[in-house]
Amino acid sequence: MNTQTAAKWFGWIILIVGIAGFIPGIVSTSGLELGIFHVDPMHNLIHIVSGLIALFCAQSLGAAKTFFKIFGIVYGLIAILGFIAPGGVVLGMVMNTADNLLHVVIALYALYYGFRSEGVTA
Repeated sequence: MNTQTAAKWFGWIILIVGIAGFIPGIVSTSGLELGIFHVDPMHNLIHIVSGLIALFCAQSLGAAKTFFKIFGIVYGLIAILGFIAPGGVVLGMVMNTADNLLHVVIALYALYYGFRSEGVTA
């Protein structure tokens, strides 16, 4: 998959996840999306904005690569903070271990597409 296609897929997925975070039934009364990931309105808004930015950046290879580089570094830092933050609160958002592990996976995905040579096919 090329970087622009990866950005499109990523953008749509994270946008849908962010919107789903506002839908009762998908999020439990204890704030768990799909019963696994801790979310709150700020968390959902960040996902929605990130998804929209990814979709916008997917329009050019340079923008998609830059998005993934920045996003991968930021999510990597958020994952690290999530593992060490007291009470699992990072930037005002509560995160659990599942969130932190997902953030690691997202960071690795983003960094892969941000820094790989476009001549490599996946």
